[in-house]
Amino acid sequence: MKVAGWEAVDLKKFSIGYRTLKTAIGAAIAIAIAQYFELASYASAGILTILCVQPTKKKSLHAAYTRFVASIVGMLYAFLSFELFSYHPLTLAGMLVLFIPTIVSLKVADGFVSSAVIIMHIYAAKGFSLALVTNEFALMAIGYGTGIAINMYMPDIQKELNYYRVKIEELYSKIFLEIASYLRQGDTLWDGQEIIQAIKTLNDAKSLAFKDVENHFTRRQNDYYVYFDMREQQLEIIERVLPKITALPVIVQEAEIVADFLQDLGEHVHSGNTAGHFREKLELAKRDFAELPLPTNHQEFVAQAALYQFIEEMDRYLEIKQSFKGLKVKGKRPQ
Repeated sequence: MKVAGWEAVDLKKFSIGYRTLKTAIGAAIAIAIAQYFELASYASAGILTILCVQPTKKKSLHAAYTRFVASIVGMLYAFLSFELFSYHPLTLAGMLVLFIPTIVSLKVADGFVSSAVIIMHIYAAKGFSLALVTNEFALMAIGYGTGIAINMYMPDIQKELNYYRVKIEELYSKIFLEIASYLRQGDTLWDGQEIIQAIKTLNDAKSLAFKDVENHFTRRQNDYYVYFDMREQQLEIIERVLPKITALPVIVQEAEIVADFLQDLGEHVHSGNTAGHFREKLELAKRDFAELPLPTNHQEFVAQAALYQFIEEMDRYLEIKQSFKGLKVKGKRPQ
């Protein structure tokens, strides 16, 4: 669709996030403060603020630290280079050749751009003075301070974390129910897409949960991160045993026992901890296995062995869940 000679724009692809808003607001505040105090190159305060607005609070503090240290080192290098030699482009080039490896060795290389802003101010001034040094420190204080202050607000991601929790549980439930259906019918149209979706969802969920840890200075871990990590370990087991089930040469009586167990497990996937209950059911399944007739041919032997190995792996799956204390979901009681 075209409107008045212009191609229509998909507005869904154009969005403004909270970090973008914070960056814009923070830069404006920093410039306004610097301009109010009549600082030279006051617009640079906005640049320093922009460089300090990071995805998390801890990263914002670290960004301010690296940029401040790099700026101090840059001022020292500028003083020694320009005052001992000259305010010349070649002197600037030689100084940068030495300056960059220095901040790399100090592990503050991320502060290069902000320190370069300070260095260029000094170069443009063509001379050191107390007023110049005071001006640059004021710009750093306003720029970095505003960046840290504006980044102290972080939106609550509890709903997003809970969304990922529910999605993971739904995917696991679907996987178990599909396996149960296969064991009963011998064939299904399931394409296994839930496995791929679970991998991606877990990666996204763990990344978001880690960000929550980075937004709390005293918190060393996030319960959701531990939960998603536990689910990731379980998924590795599912991926490992799935080929054993889908490659059964024949459907034996034991398959119905396993199918009943998976049907029950698939209908009760949640964030609470009832793994002990299902491990008891697995023990009963093993007893039922022992009461069934021995295999009469090689194919039945292979199928029974695969199913027995499967329930042993499922015991490990449940053991991983049992070691997890359970996740407290606000407004809901674990089933």
